[in-house]
Amino acid sequence: MAKKAAIARTSARKPAGRATTATAGRARRAPRRAGASDDTPYHHGDLRDALLQAAERVLERDGLAGLTLRAVAREAGVSHAAPTHHFGDLTGLVSELAAIGLRQFNATMEAARATSAGGLERTVAASKAYVGYAQAHPGMYGLMFRTERLDMSRPSLCEAAHASFAGLAHAVGASRHEQISEEALSLEQAAAIARAWSLVHGFTMLLLDGRLADILRRLPKGTTVEALLEAMLKATLFRPAGT
Repeated sequence: MAKKAAIARTSARKPAGRATTATAGRARRAPRRAGASDDTPYHHGDLRDALLQAAERVLERDGLAGLTLRAVAREAGVSHAAPTHHFGDLTGLVSELAAIGLRQFNATMEAARATSAGGLERTVAASKAYVGYAQAHPGMYGLMFRTERLDMSRPSLCEAAHASFAGLAHAVGASRHEQISEEALSLEQAAAIARAWSLVHGFTMLLLDGRLADILRRLPKGTTVEALLEAMLKATLFRPAGT
């Protein structure tokens, strides 16, 4: 009887509700989510978007050569398998990233057009916005034109690319005082679109590469890149249809 009483007193001294070591360990370990690394807690509400945001940061910081699936995973703080799970491979990731860039690019130019009146003013404003976007996001801008690295069959990229071309065709049509359908072009319309695109894209690439510095330093003091671009546009693009 004395032995039973001692056991009862020992049991009574144990804290009520105390879990066993195994139970406590399970309580401390939160369930891991797919894509989370072993040493980094999962902290993204939307892992796919988080990976794309991380990819853009890597692209702008390290260039296209530094944009790898592992680099993106490290930047996002998730497992190396997470980008593959969401995008399949690097081509899938950069294609979705390029689609985001094109949408941003298109929105930037559309906003510039909306604040200007008249075909000429809208085209100049959109062209300046084109150059400004490239200056602010050189990595993303470069990626959008690296078609050999992209899967143009992806719906998001196709849609964004089509919208970009439609905006260009509309802007050129406005400058020529005519309607241009991006689905069916006359030779003159196609030439006008190609001329406008070549001029602004070529100007942008020369600017990003620092190749316009020699020209700019020879201009009157205070002449800006935007003023040079506008002078080029007015001298080259704004010709009525049939001229």
